[in-house]
Amino acid sequence: MSGLATRLYKGDADLNIVGKRRIWFTVAAVAVLIAVISFFARGFTLGIEFSGGNEFQVPASVGTLQHAESTVEEALASVPNPDGDPLRVASTQQVGGGDGTYLIRTSEMEPEQSEAVKEHLVQAFGIPAGEISNSRVSGAWGAQVTERALLGLVIFIAVVMLYLIVRFEWRMSVAAVSSLLFNLVLTAGIYSIVGFEITPSTIIGFLTILGFALYDVVVVFDKVQENTRGITASSTQTYAEAANLAVNQTLMRSINTGLVALLPVGGLLFIGAGLLGAGTLRDLGLVLFVGMGIAVYSSIFFATPVLTTLKSFEPKYQAHTQRVLARRSAIARGEVAPKTSRSPKQSKPAEQHDDAEVAALAGAAPKVGARPTAKRPSGNRGGRSGSRPRGGKRH
Repeated sequence: MSGLATRLYKGDADLNIVGKRRIWFTVAAVAVLIAVISFFARGFTLGIEFSGGNEFQVPASVGTLQHAESTVEEALASVPNPDGDPLRVASTQQVGGGDGTYLIRTSEMEPEQSEAVKEHLVQAFGIPAGEISNSRVSGAWGAQVTERALLGLVIFIAVVMLYLIVRFEWRMSVAAVSSLLFNLVLTAGIYSIVGFEITPSTIIGFLTILGFALYDVVVVFDKVQENTRGITASSTQTYAEAANLAVNQTLMRSINTGLVALLPVGGLLFIGAGLLGAGTLRDLGLVLFVGMGIAVYSSIFFATPVLTTLKSFEPKYQAHTQRVLARRSAIARGEVAPKTSRSPKQSKPAEQHDDAEVAALAGAAPKVGARPTAKRPSGNRGGRSGSRPRGGKRH
């Protein structure tokens, strides 16, 4: 395991993620199919902001939040419901500090039922009726929130696609947006299957995870673009292999980014909601925890495989892949010798460089018995200056 961790940090794990993209696509298709079936078969558990309901505000001086919630449940059980469905508490949360109020939301009731519940709470808590307020929440407000959220989602996707087309290309833009939609559908599917309640905080969380998912995908695509720049000029590596190398090189960064993001969100969910009982933190933390976990998966196993599949339909990359595979087959048969690796500062292989250098040095060295080729100095033969002229006398 330590060896694998070291290779992951160095980007040398050589995991064949892109090469097994059919497996990841099958897993994604099955997950999306299950999510869509759950949308129609089970639906969603909507909060009272979407389905409508009643809201009671009780002062925090009556006791703990759990005590207030149990008292409201007893009051709801004592009120008859002609529709047959039992009245229930939808959510509870504390607003303000220790001297704040408890906000308790219940199923939708008629005005007579709401007044009966209020009277029961007044007697149970022993406080004046003026300190307990009850109001009816319409589902129209939740519908307006959903409409604005969908509008924001469409604008966000349009801006993201435009940016990615300018920054990278349209195929990377399509792959990134496909990854974002995969995150949304799968996160919504988990909410539908498990029965988590959909609240306005959930909608906000859905929009928040899009930014995190996009950031991780852009990091991977930037490395893919770096590894595949000018790849068709060589015949040693296919586009899929270069993209797979980019995923391996950014794999540990994606995992670390996901863990760093999930740890505070997990604290928000399990400590803030689980231990402190803050209902709003539970709704927000839950969707962030689920969505960010899926975003880490999709950036590794979905976005880059989709990009590679789109690239495989491009004629120049098809021809390049065929050329690389044909050359490897020729090398395996011994028809072509593999290329010698070159260092960045060498324009020739090391053996050719050494042979050329040896030949140059051999040509520069004088042969045995050969006369020097240096130019003789001007003057008499023998090169001695100041010798007397022929027939002259020495003074």
